[in-house]
Amino acid sequence: VQLQASGGGSVQAGGSLRLSCAASGGTFSNYVMAWFRQAPGKEREFVTSIRWTGGTTYYADSVKGRFTISRDSAKNTVFLQMNSLKPEDTARYYCAAAPRGVGTWDYWGQGTQVTVSS
Repeated sequence: VQLQASGGGSVQAGGSLRLSCAASGGTFSNYVMAWFRQAPGKEREFVTSIRWTGGTTYYADSVKGRFTISRDSAKNTVFLQMNSLKPEDTARYYCAAAPRGVGTWDYWGQGTQVTVSS
């Protein structure tokens, strides 16, 4: 399984970005897909997840109401729409895939950098 993240960049506070994670090399119908992020000097933290079948989503409290995760099954791609961005959202964002349920993050993408300036 390969995960290719893209869409990061630099934006001012209050702006928006859309990240994409293209998945390949597997059958993802039973997977849970997620986005994590890691800021310099901090531990990697969970941002949001989506169950590929059914579309159940979870969000970290810090992004609720601002970020939206979605997936396009035809393209095997997961998206992260980020609105009302804050400087504290600055981090490298990673997509992850769990074939055996939440917590079993066996596969990781290479990450994409998001920088939010005040």
